[in-house]
Amino acid sequence: MPPQITLAIGRDYDRTRPLMDGRVRVEGVELNAMTLPNVEEVFFRMGRNREFDVAEFSGASYLFMRSRSDPPPFIAIPVFPSKFFRHSCIFVHADSGIKEPKDLKGKIMGCPEWLMTAGLWIRGLLKHEYGVDITDLHWRMGGEEEPGRTNQAVGRVEFNLPKGVVLEDIPPDRILSDMLRTGEIDALMSARIPSSFNVNGGKVRRLFPNYHDVEKDYFQRRRLFPIMHFIVIRWDVYEKYPWLAVNLYNAFEEAKKVAFAGLYDTSALQYGLPWLLPLLEEQREVFGEDHWSYGIEANRPTLEAMVEYGYEQGLTPKKLAVEELFAKETLGQRKI
Repeated sequence: MPPQITLAIGRDYDRTRPLMDGRVRVEGVELNAMTLPNVEEVFFRMGRNREFDVAEFSGASYLFMRSRSDPPPFIAIPVFPSKFFRHSCIFVHADSGIKEPKDLKGKIMGCPEWLMTAGLWIRGLLKHEYGVDITDLHWRMGGEEEPGRTNQAVGRVEFNLPKGVVLEDIPPDRILSDMLRTGEIDALMSARIPSSFNVNGGKVRRLFPNYHDVEKDYFQRRRLFPIMHFIVIRWDVYEKYPWLAVNLYNAFEEAKKVAFAGLYDTSALQYGLPWLLPLLEEQREVFGEDHWSYGIEANRPTLEAMVEYGYEQGLTPKKLAVEELFAKETLGQRKI
């Protein structure tokens, strides 16, 4: 009888749906796949309680955990259900005097938590693209829309922050979105759009209002498409079924193929986007045939940047090698 394997994903992604609904199967297992209401719940239940055999997991939290134990609690496979360019996720107060990235120096920047993958990427691009180091800002940490926040995957943890980094908690009854609205902080980086950005007549702006053009240029120059989440296997499950890593990888690749197969079918649009076709053609021009690549080599520049940023920002005590992140059985895997 094949082993029963639980898989938890935090969103109904088009690229994973064929696996979650059974159209694509994982060879050799009986899969119990579930889509939870949000990724934070998946991170909490996997990171703190180890509830699932396989799960979507925060990239920054995985780097943190992988660097601090051997064997680690989980091992990843090079499947990345969530990727996102983060230039659009830096917000500033209109009266702060911040017009371009260099103006952030000396300013107060809010962040919901230090161990946040979006934050890892934003801090990295500010340093490596614009020369704004993490020591150039005064950091304030706290809840974005609700008072208080801890990392869902690992809880409240201490970091060996680089010398010169000023990171302080905001008052426990305050929220970052409101502090940005009033100008008590000059800027905010976050994975989500703050509610104060949507206030008519408000003074919250994006640092990069033309973020699409900036992100496209960033990718074409650096070949970085920021990875947010990994797929991880609980270590005890991996030890028992080492073949599961490759079988899962192949199934996720097949699910992606099934999901994207009808994108160019002009007889009827697969998604409710009137100008889907020109968007797809632009993406093909920029990314090539596979705009959502899995595997190590196709994502090596991004993964190399990720481990470098993790070390620079105090998330990991050493710079991890990319190969350390993944099950050894998947190191040579390419598209099937």
